[in-house]
Amino acid sequence: MSAVNKTKVHLFSGFLGTGKTTALKSLMAQKNPAEKWVIIVNEFGEIGIDGAVLGDNGIPVAEISGGCLCCVAGSQMGDTVQKMLRDAAPDRLMIEASGLAHAASVIDELKAPPLNDTLEIAAVFTVVDPRQFVNPDYANQALYKDQIGVCDVLVASKADLCSNEVMVDFRDKAAKLFPPKAKVVEVDHAQLNIGWLDIPVTEKSRYRLKSLPDNSMGFQSQGFTFSAGQDFDGERLTRFFNDLPQITEGLVRAKGVFQVLGTWVWLNWVDGQWGANQVSWRRDSRFELIAKSFDADLIERKLREALE
Repeated sequence: MSAVNKTKVHLFSGFLGTGKTTALKSLMAQKNPAEKWVIIVNEFGEIGIDGAVLGDNGIPVAEISGGCLCCVAGSQMGDTVQKMLRDAAPDRLMIEASGLAHAASVIDELKAPPLNDTLEIAAVFTVVDPRQFVNPDYANQALYKDQIGVCDVLVASKADLCSNEVMVDFRDKAAKLFPPKAKVVEVDHAQLNIGWLDIPVTEKSRYRLKSLPDNSMGFQSQGFTFSAGQDFDGERLTRFFNDLPQITEGLVRAKGVFQVLGTWVWLNWVDGQWGANQVSWRRDSRFELIAKSFDADLIERKLREALE
């Protein structure tokens, strides 16, 4: 099936109480009547509540209760998605994940056969309360980082309830996320704009970083992207990072997310050392560097040589 005919799937993630259901309802109120939507709601408890709230407007709603999408309800999700695609042939599939769902695992399942033949992963939304986002007790939780990392659109709901200081802190932290979000929005009462469903979610293959340490000092920046599905070789990536100080002049920063052996890793070079962690990002592999000078063509060639 060509991408043109694929059903666009949007995942809505976020902690309990941030306003995911309200956000989804706000989009449903703006829906073009000619477009066919279906909705899957994942409730962590045995009794679904959100499905009853959402299923009041002629849009088919299916519920998966009793566990988060990525674990005990995983196979149920695949079966439910296939049935809804078969029965309704929708233009868009909206999935509201429970506040406990590991969003990256849900994306992995949607991208795996046979669903990948019929689905296109469109803009992924994560709804956050800025007061939680700036609080280290939340920000350092693996599950919270997972939900932030996987999204394309970061939605700060309840902005009307936040102090000026919290919103300034939120904007600062959101602007420093890597990979950067396609869009960061601040809303009251979780009201979304339907146009955000169709924002571009992938960078061009080369791009300039939007901010440098100090442009007056003559730093250069470059970003490179590689489409999802291209696996990098871990040992070759290690060599690439080890060689970076020799193939650049005045290296200040280098970081990237890479698909390696079917998983995703974050590599970060700073102050002469680099480290690696698993991440929830699923959109593309990408690398960014800041240095006094470098040959961008050489860097790209070295990256391509690190592909499997």
